[in-house]
Amino acid sequence: MAEPLFLLADSAILGHLGVAQLAGAGLGMTVVHTVVGLMVFLAYATTPAVARRLGAGDVPGALSAGRDGVWLALLLGVVLALTGIVAAQPLTGWLGASGQVQAYAVSYVHGSLPGLPAMLMVLAATGVLRGLLDTRTPLLVAGVGFGLNIALNLVLVYGVGLGVVGSALGTSTAQGLMVAAYLVVLVPRLRRAGVRLAPSVMGVLGTARVGSWLMLRTLTLRAAIVATVTVATRAGAVTLAAHQLVFTMFSTLAFTLDALAIAAQALIGNELGAGDRAAVRALTRTLTGWGVGFGAVAGAALAAVAVVVAPLFTPDPAVQAAFTAGMWVLALAQPLCGYVFVLDGVLIGAGDARYLALAGVVTLLPYLPALAAVASLGTPDGAASVVPLWLAFGLVLMGARALTLGLRARTDAWLR
Repeated sequence: MAEPLFLLADSAILGHLGVAQLAGAGLGMTVVHTVVGLMVFLAYATTPAVARRLGAGDVPGALSAGRDGVWLALLLGVVLALTGIVAAQPLTGWLGASGQVQAYAVSYVHGSLPGLPAMLMVLAATGVLRGLLDTRTPLLVAGVGFGLNIALNLVLVYGVGLGVVGSALGTSTAQGLMVAAYLVVLVPRLRRAGVRLAPSVMGVLGTARVGSWLMLRTLTLRAAIVATVTVATRAGAVTLAAHQLVFTMFSTLAFTLDALAIAAQALIGNELGAGDRAAVRALTRTLTGWGVGFGAVAGAALAAVAVVVAPLFTPDPAVQAAFTAGMWVLALAQPLCGYVFVLDGVLIGAGDARYLALAGVVTLLPYLPALAAVASLGTPDGAASVVPLWLAFGLVLMGARALTLGLRARTDAWLR
């Protein structure tokens, strides 16, 4: 929960700068998180790969797979950071931003680029430790890192007066410190196991090949998110600002539920490495039950506090009203989200990346027309636009994902 709690705090910090700043930073965050989100395979491919080798008793092999994932993250991070220097302006314009909103969005993206390689290395290093069934170290690094991130952002945004750029620079600095902490933990483990620090070219290429399917799966999710942001952007600044706050809350709950999905990745991979299918089935039943149950509890809590929390994020009455309405829709979708996130983790842990990628493409078939229908309604900027937008996202998109994942889980094709 450390990262989404930081995002909530960061949204509150930026929300008090003004509607244009919040909307622009929200759009900039979408661009950066889209890039980082597409690279999440660095964690999702590394965790089960390390876990399967650990389950089979091959500790050096597990650490070698993790090492290659971290090197791949560094290489990709440098390339993407250099690309972002020239791509920020046209990307934000393509998403529908203009004027002050676009200027703030570009500023946020540029301020985030120095930390992009570190962000990707954090993903890979976290995946290594999860695969080794070590979740305490990532908890410590994330908690301290994001706590420091909030402090840095407060100082840079308000103390130094850097505004939106200060938020991005604070995040870049914190991510660099986090990856340094992970290397301090991982390098001695590699040396003790007799694993060299230099990468294996074949290992890096192998991680990239396995991750390509997971990247396609993530691409479909990010395409849905970016399409949603595009509709919100064209509806107006109030809708975009409120959507950013609702999506931040969605991300908070998604990351919280993802704790179960990450456990599924590591435990399912470990048991499949050991060849215990009965344990895999039992874990799947337990985890999906927890996912739906937690989603129901989280949804009820979200609906209860929706009106109370809105003023914490923005002083603007119109954004508050739209944010509250979107929160109620999000609350309704939480049990479905819990089911989806957990089964996603189960199938990632089983290495069923090809099916996940193709299923992701299928889920866009009902969602994009639903989103187009929302855009064609021509509702006024504000709550009237946010509600149908989140009905489409929370029920149509998540419903399609639940159907494709649930049908797969009922078969034996993924048990390998």
